[in-house]
Amino acid sequence: MMFQLLCLFLVTAVALYLRKDLTTSVIMVSASLFVISLLSSFHLLPWILLALVAIPLMLPEFRREKITRPLFLLFKKVLPKMNSTEKEALEAGDVWWDGDLFQGNPDWSKWLSYGSPQLTEEEQSFIDNQLETLCNMLDDWTIVHKDKDLPEKVWQYIKKEKFLGMIIPKAYGGLEFSALAHSTVVTKLATRCGSAAVDVMVPNSLGPAELLLHYGTDAQKDQYLPNLAIGKEIPCFALTAPDAGSDAGAMTDTGVICKGKYKGKTVTGIKLNWNKRYITLAPVATVLGLAFKLEDPQGLLGDKKDIGITVALIPTKHKGVIIGQRHLPMNAAFMNGPTQGKDVFIPLEWIVGGVDFAGKGWMMLMECLAAGRAISLPGMGAASGAMSYRMTGAYARVRQQFNTSISNFEGVEEAMAQIAGRAYMLEATRVATASAVDLGLKPSVISAIAKYHMTEAGRTCLTHAMDVHGGRGVILGERNYLAHGYMATPIGITVEGANILTRNLMIFGQGAIRCHPYVFNEMEAAHNPDADQGLKNFDENLFAHIGYSLSNFIRSLSMGLSNSLWINKPVDHEMGRYYQHLTRMSSSLAFISDIAMAVLGGDLKRKERLSARLGDILSQLYLASTVLRYYEDGGCQEDEKVYVHWNVQRSLYLIQQALVDFCHNFPSKPLAFVLKFCVLPLGRQFKMPDDKLDHQLVRAMVCKSQVRNRITEVCFIGQSDDAIGRVENAFSKVLEAAPAERKLYNLLKTEELSEAENLEQTLQQALELKLLNSEESRQILQARAARWDAIQVDDYSPEDVANHQGPQTKAKTKARTSATKSKSAGQKAKSNSEKAA
Repeated sequence: MMFQLLCLFLVTAVALYLRKDLTTSVIMVSASLFVISLLSSFHLLPWILLALVAIPLMLPEFRREKITRPLFLLFKKVLPKMNSTEKEALEAGDVWWDGDLFQGNPDWSKWLSYGSPQLTEEEQSFIDNQLETLCNMLDDWTIVHKDKDLPEKVWQYIKKEKFLGMIIPKAYGGLEFSALAHSTVVTKLATRCGSAAVDVMVPNSLGPAELLLHYGTDAQKDQYLPNLAIGKEIPCFALTAPDAGSDAGAMTDTGVICKGKYKGKTVTGIKLNWNKRYITLAPVATVLGLAFKLEDPQGLLGDKKDIGITVALIPTKHKGVIIGQRHLPMNAAFMNGPTQGKDVFIPLEWIVGGVDFAGKGWMMLMECLAAGRAISLPGMGAASGAMSYRMTGAYARVRQQFNTSISNFEGVEEAMAQIAGRAYMLEATRVATASAVDLGLKPSVISAIAKYHMTEAGRTCLTHAMDVHGGRGVILGERNYLAHGYMATPIGITVEGANILTRNLMIFGQGAIRCHPYVFNEMEAAHNPDADQGLKNFDENLFAHIGYSLSNFIRSLSMGLSNSLWINKPVDHEMGRYYQHLTRMSSSLAFISDIAMAVLGGDLKRKERLSARLGDILSQLYLASTVLRYYEDGGCQEDEKVYVHWNVQRSLYLIQQALVDFCHNFPSKPLAFVLKFCVLPLGRQFKMPDDKLDHQLVRAMVCKSQVRNRITEVCFIGQSDDAIGRVENAFSKVLEAAPAERKLYNLLKTEELSEAENLEQTLQQALELKLLNSEESRQILQARAARWDAIQVDDYSPEDVANHQGPQTKAKTKARTSATKSKSAGQKAKSNSEKAA
């Protein structure tokens, strides 16, 4: 009998592992038990156990009344209340790859089959020409420290080339670019001038154009879209208010349906009162998108008094609209400021989508945000990573201390590795996330993950870049290519859902409901006004949910005990092991999330740090999967392997740590012990990347490697006389001269060549003795001059500083640099020689 009971358990476990439906599972178990009974002695107990479980489950009416109904009533009682803004936020957007990762059985073949998204010829031409031209027109130092705005000729070029109409269809005069092209434009522009990038990205993100495309009436589209495409209309969108930041439902900006005068006639319209702040482009906007709470106390539109959040488009020249004042966000130069209005009357047709869309504003905003948040801020984060990677690698190779490049110091290398690994992940995630939008999706959870982790990773990259650059990064001036991005980093962290809120509430809070195959359906069943239909729907989802939970338990435990060895993998090379481990962690997330929701219920919403850790697991699963796909899409290049190892090892470690921390802080300690054993039965197996891997990452960073070019393809380099170009120029010349420098160093060390008064004389002596040739001498001289130029910083007269006229000192700086360089050339050659790389 024990053998039959064991077989009963094993077959049930196999059915659960394979996620078979209820009917198939009962057939599998019954058939197996029948065969075993024929082959061995018959025992009644296994059949009784099977019957006690299977018969009630196979009788829907009996199950529904005797089992489901009491649970349904209890579920409705404990289900936490949800306000309208929360409900609409949860319902907004689409589930994509996040659904696979959350449900514990990701289809990796499907993930890899999406392929590498490509720019069209038209988009690539725009990036190579119009975007390159725009970048060359920008002087970030002058824009930020003198003009506090883009020059008029830059604004005119932006409008002429339709940078503000990238998302607008060609039928309305726009460019109709893909999300990938939109993202690439924003990213490259941000590597040149963050203020310009913001001015360009906002009209193409959450704003009037996006809202009109999805919800506008034909008349509204015809009126606004052609002018928005060419910059004749400058849009802004006003949502945030002093008392309503992350909690937009708390806004006190109101609109009241009433009668009023418009164009000399008495019409039904809206009397608006608002006070908004932090609104990008508001100071120069010609059309204001406004979110407000709409009320109809007189019942002019119907019986509903409190209509809800509504969105309208208002010309800023309309009577009563106040704009013009500016904020200075972290001293950046992009246009941002407040807007107010008191008793401003507008006609009903100014509601986006017309009267039919009154009260649907929050849904509209959340849908649009799910797409826009996947492009703009992730692009800014990727720009920070790419620029930090390229320039820190170049500067660390050029900069010398103790007669060697600072990239050779392990302490510096440690900081550089943190930049290198993250920069690869940032570009991988940027491309993957934009591709979701190009598939026609509005990936709400994925965009929240991308926004949070990419802005945080960009911040980390810039912090380490500043550490490596030292004083070169601290001193403001035309030569500084890091400081403005570093100073502006908190802006991306704060806007479009503050990062603290995004991590602690949004990623798992929304992901748990939207990505779970049954929870959202169960909640809808509980809110169904038809109680009988609600019970039926709840019954169907409840027992599927129970089977799903048991499946996740079996899968998580068995995968952990087997160290993921029997899990299918989509590739045959060395990265295949990572797919197996990630599948196991995905199953662990599915299991532990179900237990947390079942035990804590609505309290999980308030246990923000617990839910944040579950969100971290989902996030790391997504980030690791983008890295693996990016590697495959790039042809599995040899020098990218270490970048994949570094990122996936780090993600697996962080997932493991999140599981440990979750269990450690779970309220029920006995259950926490069981949970930890189920998800980590063999203990902590994953470790952070080691020093050797860090070293390999950095070596590719300080030479002209394929992976360096791929990660930083989005960077604007410029000419050899501007901030970025001069360091890139020095980097190239130092690499070119490295063999000659090594040869000179050895000649001096072995005393085959005696040290002269200065470098030029030493090289002349080497030429006369035929120890060096003229090309080697030229390379050394050019590399030394370029290196010296690259490490210089700016300084200004007290008068220039007082008048904010730093750019006028360029001639002085150039003359001073030349004089200093001449003095440096007279120093002894040996003390300046470069050691062998």
